[in-house]
Amino acid sequence: MSLSQATGAETTTADCGDQRAWVKVAALEDLRRKKAMVVKVGAKQIALFSTEKGLYACNNRCPHEGYPLREGTITQGCVLTCNWHNWKFDLESGKTLVGGDPLRRYPVEIRGEEVWIDVADPPGETRREAALVSLRDSFRRMEYDRMAREIVRFEAAGGAAPEALARAIAWTHDRMEYGMTHAAAAAPDWLDLGRELARDEAERLTSVVEPVAHLAWDSLREPEYPFPEGAADYDPAALVQAIDAEDEAVAIALLRGALDEGMGFAELEGPLAEAALRHYADFGHSAIYVVKIGALIDRLGPAVSEPLLLALVRALVYAWREDLVPEFRSYADVLETWRVEPAPAVGPPPTPGDFRGLSAKQAMAGCLDHRGDPRALYDALLGAVAWNLLHFDRGVEQRTDNQVDDNVGWLSFTHAITFANAARTLAERHPDLWPPALLQIACFVGRNNAYVDGDQDVSPWRVAEPAAFFEETGRALFDHGQFDYLVAAHLVKTWMAARQEWQAAPDGPWADDLVAALNRFLNTPLKRKHVLRTARQSRRFVKLEG
Repeated sequence: MSLSQATGAETTTADCGDQRAWVKVAALEDLRRKKAMVVKVGAKQIALFSTEKGLYACNNRCPHEGYPLREGTITQGCVLTCNWHNWKFDLESGKTLVGGDPLRRYPVEIRGEEVWIDVADPPGETRREAALVSLRDSFRRMEYDRMAREIVRFEAAGGAAPEALARAIAWTHDRMEYGMTHAAAAAPDWLDLGRELARDEAERLTSVVEPVAHLAWDSLREPEYPFPEGAADYDPAALVQAIDAEDEAVAIALLRGALDEGMGFAELEGPLAEAALRHYADFGHSAIYVVKIGALIDRLGPAVSEPLLLALVRALVYAWREDLVPEFRSYADVLETWRVEPAPAVGPPPTPGDFRGLSAKQAMAGCLDHRGDPRALYDALLGAVAWNLLHFDRGVEQRTDNQVDDNVGWLSFTHAITFANAARTLAERHPDLWPPALLQIACFVGRNNAYVDGDQDVSPWRVAEPAAFFEETGRALFDHGQFDYLVAAHLVKTWMAARQEWQAAPDGPWADDLVAALNRFLNTPLKRKHVLRTARQSRRFVKLEG
């Protein structure tokens, strides 16, 4: 039966005085004879079924992909199957038996020889909570499309999409064993991208679904990792020391004490940043996380402060200390020299080329000569990491016979950019952090110098109009096409870091290389699964075990 035929019957409404909206939709004899029919009430398309167990009404569009349930199959008297993908709904209880999203049902009454249904929508609060319940349930099987639908349903019921992200943070913050992942770190960049560049509601929705889905992915099948209980009187120096001592219980207690005193991120950023930069730690993640969590709290409000700060402190506690490995072991001594010895007179500013080809130890030592002008040194180091990204040797990523410590790829190089951006942000707010910030950028420079090809032609990647380039490439991120959430996070984080640096100093001595490097990164395929390399390294490793 066509929709137009189904809606031919006269429809009237009745005011029952209880927020209901009863509508006469069909003659009882007609429905029983046809078994199934579709009626349209306003914008609603409703399927009616006459079964051995009674009469039922539900949305005609399957909540999965919108196929017509009128064409479905009824079994067991009240089980409706969508024949396109075998989703099954119990029309009596309302349960989705096979599938995910719940099906909207409508109360049915027989009045004489007429079929009436109540088409009133539940209160907005009820619909919002139902959407959030279903959103959380979608995490179990990583149903990306369902996540998007439920966020739209949440908005349609009067909610704001970022609130769904805030709920996702609350659901997942204690399911990251070591505190943080790129999921939360990329979230403020996604939100900013949506706010600044989205041209329609679909693109804006993307900027929320992406971080929500990333949180779901990183917490998939993970148990809860409860945070220590208890609180202690807050002391910023004690918090830094507890993090440095890898004492999660004390660090969390001090954080809870700060939160109990009503402190927000602004009061906590200084000691958290100091703890993050005390070591060349976690491949730069620590400092990046401090900046991004502050930004995310700013975007989503104080309700997310506690879960995000708990996760951040845990991440700082468990961060690996790379300055303890031989390549970076001189870091502590160089930092001490910087702080205790008088700075040399300011001379000609350093250039990116001054750091080209140096080891990490040499790059850090080279910083001492220019410590009297931190900003000029920053420009040189940022230029060096930009040049490295622009000249990354792709052959390194393709190799299958290398040692484990040479497992270097595009994402390794992008961290130098995102870390430099975070380090500058923190040091400008807390100037005492310039020494560790700059020395750690030098660590990235020295690490990556070994994996560049300076002879390759990079002219095709040069960008004549950076402002237009950032707008075009930023909007392209709404449809990035990457299945790997980690790659998508690095795309948006690197784009945002590069744009922020360019906006801060569009005429910086590093600007041309930085924009060209971003262009190359965004337009070059990444090898993400190293099948043969893993097999060869595993065989070598086990053989060495003896």
